[in-house]
Amino acid sequence: MLDKIIAFSIHHKLIVGLGTLALIVWGVFSFTQLPIDAVPDITNNQAQIITVSPAMAAQEMERLVTFPVEQAVATVPEIEEVRSFSRFGLSVVTVVFKEDVDLYWARQQISERLQSVKDIIPPGTGMPELAPVTTGLGEIYQYTLQAEKGYEKKYSATDLRTMQDWIVRRQLLGVEGVADVSSFGGYLKQYEIALQPDKLRSMNISITDVFSALEKNNQNTGGAYIENKPTAYFIRSEGLIGSLDDIAKIAVKVNDNGIPVLMRDVAQIQFGHAVRYGAITNDGKGETVGAVVMMLKGANSSQVIDNIKERIEQIKKTLPEGIALVPFLDRTKMVDNAIGTVSTNLLEGALIVVFVLVLFLGNFRAGMIVASVIPLAMLFAISMMNLFGVSGNLMSLGALDFGLIVDGAVIIVEATMHHLGMRRPGLLSQNDMNDEVKSSASKIMKSAAFGEIIILIVYLPILALSGIEGKMFKPMAETVSFAIIGAFILSLTYVPMISSLFLSKKVNHTPTFSDRMMLSLQGMYTPFLLGALKRKKLVLTSSLTLFVLALVLFFNMGGEFIPTLEEGDFAVETRVLTGSSLSHTVDASMKASVILKQQFPEVEQVVAKIGSGEIPTDPMPVEACDLMIILKAKDDWVSASTREELAEKMGKALEVLPGVSFSFQQPVQMRFNELMTGAKQDVSLKIFGEDLDSLTAIADRVHQLVNTVEGAEDIYVEQMQGLPEIVIEYDRDNIARYGMNISDINTTIRTAFAGESAGMVYEGEKRFQLVVRLDSSHRKSLQDVQQLFVSGTNGIQIPLSQLAEVSLKNGPNQIQREEAKRRLTIGFNTRGRDVESIVEEVQQKINKKIVLPAGYFISYGGQFQNLQQAKDRLSIALPIALLLIFVLLFFTFKSALQSLLIFSAIPLSAIGGVFALYLRGMPFSISAGIGFIALFGVAVLNGIVLIAHFNELKKEGMSDLNELVLKGAASRLRPVLMTAMVASLGFLPMALSSGAGAEVQKPLATVVIGGLITATLLTLVVLPLLYIYFEKGVGTKKINTSLATIVLLLLTFNVSSAQDIPVYSAEQCMQEAINNNPSLRAKMQDVELQQKLKQTSTDMGKTDVTMLYGQYNSYMRTDNNFMVSQTLPFPTLFLSNAAYHNAQIKGSEWNAAITKNELLFSIKSLYTQVQFLQAYEDLLLQQDSSFVEFARVAALRFEKGEGTLLEKMSAESRLQEVRNILFQNKSDIQIYFTHLRTLVNCPTPFSIPKNDYKKMELALNGDSAYANNPVVKYFEQQIEIAEAAKKVEMNKMLPDITLGYFNQTLIGNPTENGFATSANRFQGVQIGLSIPLWFIPQKAKTSAAKISEEIAKTNLEAKQNDVQGQYRELIQEYMKLKNSVAFFEQSQLPQSTLIATQSQKAFNAGEIGYFEHSQNLMQVLQIKSSYLHTLHQYNQSVYKIQFITAAL
Repeated sequence: MLDKIIAFSIHHKLIVGLGTLALIVWGVFSFTQLPIDAVPDITNNQAQIITVSPAMAAQEMERLVTFPVEQAVATVPEIEEVRSFSRFGLSVVTVVFKEDVDLYWARQQISERLQSVKDIIPPGTGMPELAPVTTGLGEIYQYTLQAEKGYEKKYSATDLRTMQDWIVRRQLLGVEGVADVSSFGGYLKQYEIALQPDKLRSMNISITDVFSALEKNNQNTGGAYIENKPTAYFIRSEGLIGSLDDIAKIAVKVNDNGIPVLMRDVAQIQFGHAVRYGAITNDGKGETVGAVVMMLKGANSSQVIDNIKERIEQIKKTLPEGIALVPFLDRTKMVDNAIGTVSTNLLEGALIVVFVLVLFLGNFRAGMIVASVIPLAMLFAISMMNLFGVSGNLMSLGALDFGLIVDGAVIIVEATMHHLGMRRPGLLSQNDMNDEVKSSASKIMKSAAFGEIIILIVYLPILALSGIEGKMFKPMAETVSFAIIGAFILSLTYVPMISSLFLSKKVNHTPTFSDRMMLSLQGMYTPFLLGALKRKKLVLTSSLTLFVLALVLFFNMGGEFIPTLEEGDFAVETRVLTGSSLSHTVDASMKASVILKQQFPEVEQVVAKIGSGEIPTDPMPVEACDLMIILKAKDDWVSASTREELAEKMGKALEVLPGVSFSFQQPVQMRFNELMTGAKQDVSLKIFGEDLDSLTAIADRVHQLVNTVEGAEDIYVEQMQGLPEIVIEYDRDNIARYGMNISDINTTIRTAFAGESAGMVYEGEKRFQLVVRLDSSHRKSLQDVQQLFVSGTNGIQIPLSQLAEVSLKNGPNQIQREEAKRRLTIGFNTRGRDVESIVEEVQQKINKKIVLPAGYFISYGGQFQNLQQAKDRLSIALPIALLLIFVLLFFTFKSALQSLLIFSAIPLSAIGGVFALYLRGMPFSISAGIGFIALFGVAVLNGIVLIAHFNELKKEGMSDLNELVLKGAASRLRPVLMTAMVASLGFLPMALSSGAGAEVQKPLATVVIGGLITATLLTLVVLPLLYIYFEKGVGTKKINTSLATIVLLLLTFNVSSAQDIPVYSAEQCMQEAINNNPSLRAKMQDVELQQKLKQTSTDMGKTDVTMLYGQYNSYMRTDNNFMVSQTLPFPTLFLSNAAYHNAQIKGSEWNAAITKNELLFSIKSLYTQVQFLQAYEDLLLQQDSSFVEFARVAALRFEKGEGTLLEKMSAESRLQEVRNILFQNKSDIQIYFTHLRTLVNCPTPFSIPKNDYKKMELALNGDSAYANNPVVKYFEQQIEIAEAAKKVEMNKMLPDITLGYFNQTLIGNPTENGFATSANRFQGVQIGLSIPLWFIPQKAKTSAAKISEEIAKTNLEAKQNDVQGQYRELIQEYMKLKNSVAFFEQSQLPQSTLIATQSQKAFNAGEIGYFEHSQNLMQVLQIKSSYLHTLHQYNQSVYKIQFITAAL
């Protein structure tokens, strides 16, 4: 078939020419329509549910809003993840769907669920709404609206915000592709009735009266019409408020004297503004107004930006004089930089490929023919991209290698040149030329097609990738596939046609430069190959050594997900202390902006976005700020040469601002991170648990450990606590005494401080809220809240302080949840080191130094999580690619041995790829992984060329293998080198590029270039040697036997490994933990420490040795004196010290016992939890089977008209609900088992038995059972320690004893025999007492020791009471659960068996239908589920009692 296509193309040149022209026209048109962006949109498929309630605290938002919303959406099918965020006044629930789910269908499902939630959420708490349909790449255009110079005083921040909302935003919403516009900053204009409490009280007017008056005086109506022939008069009233004066004239009530009390008599009528939760500043010059334009998901960003810019120009004409609309973040900059890099790399790559082709082919015309395939294949690829919806971006266009694309054309043209070179010199006719091209192209076309298919095959697994890496690299694989398919079609049609026309018809055998170059290269290569043939073992051993070394380097080079793409700007997450005001954050951001503008010439503009915008898709609190640093082009940088260096210098410059933290990222990168993982940093540690205080304490310890890890920068710890709150705790007795209710009081509080809307005021098309609140002077302090007066039922004004306790406390700042569990996030960015090694070091330190309570665990998200998921997927994609290559080789060569021989090029190419990464200091990334996949496809092509030619020579009769290899390798040197050169050098511009986006391309290009270098060199040397071994030295049977043996051994190893994993009982887990747990080991080391310290009990101090020499006896003589003395404490101090250290040893032993008891309890609890979840899984699987059948029958009944749609939907909903619970249960098993393994700290893997969940027994020993509690014993020991310490201090008041001995000369002193000489020595002893005359300090120490003893006794009493109370509560809980378990075992379980039996009998007899039978079976399963949960609670209560009685 291929032959016929080639023949047709050669003989119908006009048709092929017209087809080529049509391709050019189609390609150019598609190029103008192709969506252009910087990178693929990798945001996961998600919908956000936002609820705004300005008056609700974080814990109320979680309880009243977030939790009901989570429960409602949990039943939506195809959900991957649900996470939420609750803080003061805001709830954001993010629902992540599977990638193949239609987002609009998913939003419809959520909208339906939210209808039921609206009935659950209390009135006035806010209404859940879906966020705009946008993504992480959606914030494509951001701007500020500001007064021009000279007009600053004319326009206030309120005026600017009004223009933004009613002029700019309204017109932008009509732009095609715009999802929404989120306004930022300024003051939201309101008509404000600022109540004055004193006047309200004096006139006995309540806030309710004010509301009533406003509502009744702000309305229009109509009276139909009056018919008055021949006309009709329509009736309408105009009673809407139109100005402040209209409000002031409204009568609130009529007093006892009949005088109306007007609104202006009790309040100040003015323009106000809504409570602000966000602001925006520009270059540190003060506040302004701005907005973020969000693009609709799936829209063409370049087209949308053009549309926005066009509309902006129209909007500018409608703005008042002196108002400027200034963009500060425009996606065009990032897109232009990235596409500019791609264009440069493609152009340079194409030129390099053309040069190499002309160089190796030795014919300019031939080189140009092959080169012409490049733009044609590119146009075909662009057309297909436009047809299949693939956008043009850094990834889709950045991995195109024209060397790979033209490979087929090179083979055909090179074969044609070779064929022409075999003819006699002379001039060919056109028909002769047609025949030559047809003959040569037909013979070699199968080889060309095979090469193209190999390249396509290696890209197929990339198309199967999912998740983030799938979105990132699928476009690349699709574009390369399109280009190769286009080049293949052109090789069949265009290349033969154009070759027959434009190749020179004059045949001559004059050697070209290419021929001379190849002769020179062959002259160098042949001796080298001869030397290798003489040293086969050395060459093969060296190659194997290099491969092993490459493996060692690979496993130690670290890893990252995808290299950070330089966007050209910074987004700095800025935070001040939790609880700070909006104005304080504004001041901090302005100071930071001024520092950056003054010290860094690279900075073009600094815009600070504080808090949340009008649409809080980025729910930042008021103490958080995104500092957008707009940078000049990189060529204009002077302070630094790299992004990392500039970020570091800026961070140091900003350190002068106390209490402010800065985290440097990039705008799109930060938004991606936040939307996909819930954290803005590169890596996030998620600590899961229920208690907020415990989470905060664990986070502090983790933060200290992360802070010690090199490369972890900009560490951010989520502040869950510490928000200053004025808490109002109602006194229900007093409220009842005054006949009041909490609802009315709450309304008064909310109105007074947050403000309550009493309607709308219209100014033409604009509308503004009419808000009632206290005037600003009465909304400033705690006392203002306490002194707020509330109207009673009889009109009496009562201060709030008499109805409630009003106090200032710290409360939760924000609460995050994921998969229905609370979590706290610690985030950090990575600089100067790869992500994988940093996280591994963090994990090791946390596992070693932190023991988490039961039910608490840590997971790692962000780029590290993406990397792990991508590695898992690549571990599947890469073997599939290799397997496909092997299968194709096998079907081509019909030999497993020769397929393996060619397959050896893959490890040889991997050597170069790994070494290239290592030499350039690059860690392994997913970009590099994709590079390896592409490399393996190209690497086998050279092996195919060599082995195929060796086989041809062998068929021709060559029997000498050495001669065969030498001749075959030399003759195929040109195509081997040309293939490798065009493929590798085509990637060279990407590897060396420093433009925007080059960071993502560099690892891929580096791997391919490095791999092809080693693959080519080693293939030309190693492959001929292996061919000789395979053909000569090793028999087929022997190799097949060896392979079978190896496979059998591997399978045996895998089976035995699986069988060797031990199954641990709870007791074995506890014993392993006692032996291996680092926390317990540390406590035991503390016991050893105290035992060593006991040896200091007999410390006598140092001995004084004194030597005296000199004239101490007479002026004329020199004498010497030697003296030894020792001061000893009173002997009883030794005994008291020994007693004190003995007490300390016992104290440390009891402390170790506490740790051991807690450890054993945690292990037993976790072990039982896993067993319970396994048993629950079995039960859920039974339910799943029942519901599958139930749903099938319901669907069948509905199809036949016997059932209803509600019945069918109910069955399907129940099935999905069970499967959702089953999925969560599987995740919980993994979570709890991972925590168990961490505590056990066993060096080898283990498992726990299934189907072994039993009822635990407990023997009660009365109320004294807790007497052995190690905590109680520890506190008892503290009394003994305090007593011993007191005795030590008392003994220190006793005198110290000094003993001494001296020996000296007294030359010249009279003796019995004359005068003393130096030979005469005098000696003596001394004894003394050191009596503490000033005993007050020591007496104070003794008194303090006595107080310590009393404190220890008090602590013991408190702890005994606490433990006793806990013990009695646990006993009561145990007895309750024991009775419940007995009830199930004696009544419910037998009944469930009876129900199942009787129902089956009735169903078989036809007495009941299938649905009645199904309901009965569901009831049976529900009973078993309830029993299982009750049994689990019972077992846990047993463990708690054993824990408190130290009976574990």
